Amino acid sequence: MAQITKDTIIGDILDIAPQTAPVFLSIGMHCLGCPSSRGETVEQACMVHGVDADALLAEINKLVPVEQ
Repeated sequence: MAQITKDTIIGDILDIAPQTAPVFLSIGMHCLGCPSSRGETVEQACMVHGVDADALLAEINKLVPVEQ
């Protein structure tokens, strides 16, 4: 997968990189399996949880495998 962006759906991230779940849990997203959170973009989740999207993306992108 390409780099994760603010427009990437959280459910898609969790599907391809489940190891990112602790990062989402650390910002207060404790309902990762519910339909609404899995359908949110990174930017939407950050707005709801008062988190800097760029900082979260930096952490997530460290854990997501880069497609060659």
